[in-house]
Amino acid sequence: MKKLILLLILLSGLLVVTACGSNDGDEAAADNYPEQNIELIVGAGPGGGTDNFARATENQLADILDTNIQITNLEQASGAVANQTTATNPADGHTINYVSSTYIISNAAGQNETGLDQLTPVARMQSDILALIVNPDKFADFDEFVEHVEQNGASVGGTHALSPDEMGFLELVNESGIENMNYVPYDGTGQVQAAVMGDNLDAYVGVLSAVQEYADSGDLEPILIFTEERLEEFPDTPVTVEDYGWDVTNGNERGVLVHADTPPEIIEKLESTLKEIFDSEEYKEYEEASNLQYRDGWMGSEDYLEKLEEDHENYQELISNLK
Repeated sequence: MKKLILLLILLSGLLVVTACGSNDGDEAAADNYPEQNIELIVGAGPGGGTDNFARATENQLADILDTNIQITNLEQASGAVANQTTATNPADGHTINYVSSTYIISNAAGQNETGLDQLTPVARMQSDILALIVNPDKFADFDEFVEHVEQNGASVGGTHALSPDEMGFLELVNESGIENMNYVPYDGTGQVQAAVMGDNLDAYVGVLSAVQEYADSGDLEPILIFTEERLEEFPDTPVTVEDYGWDVTNGNERGVLVHADTPPEIIEKLESTLKEIFDSEEYKEYEEASNLQYRDGWMGSEDYLEKLEEDHENYQELISNLK
């Protein structure tokens, strides 16, 4: 009996030592991180918003972490290949996945099987606001647009099916009760903008960051912005919440994910590094130049995870109504 008790004590001690050793190992890994070059995987093609986001942080990330950065674009299957690659590479923080809202939408739609059980958020850094945008020669304001819809129906464009644009469109339809609108997907923002300016579409749903140049020239104009309060840059344009009480505020969010099994200490180090970049003058200049300053984009790891989980549930419901 005494031998059995002694054996149990020894085993308990071994478990404690093993657990402590594991924790010490994670802390040591974080202290030494990074130990090799870091690969930034972008699930979109060069020149797009997510790719520009990655490249806007690349140099500072390399400087702060004292390592080399390699950007790899894996746009196949709407970024599903990029997500799977991140989830199958080692969980050591040396593979970082830059994503947009397309990640959680495609997962909710069942088109991307790499969910939040395989990838975990580090931080959100951008929240690009959506708006309903028209040719001002056709509609002076949102009221005129609604009157046209009630009398004639409307074709409303956006980039791709099951995109953040279409999710914004569906949220607007559900919350406003405005019927007789159909969504028309286009391959890119430039194409859908040209269709509106050429009167082949009545309107489109898209990010504010991509319309400023056309708004300045008078070729396009946002008539409804999907946010909580009116924006200083567009003081005369109504918004979904303050003016109509419609809970339509999601846009195109961009953030950073890593393998779900990455040690928490490494995630914390990456999060603090990205926050330093986010607060830097260099990044703020990039935000201003890209018209991304309308809404504060920052969310830390825990808040971003909670937001992605909420979005997943919301998008699943929206998508199920399409079937």
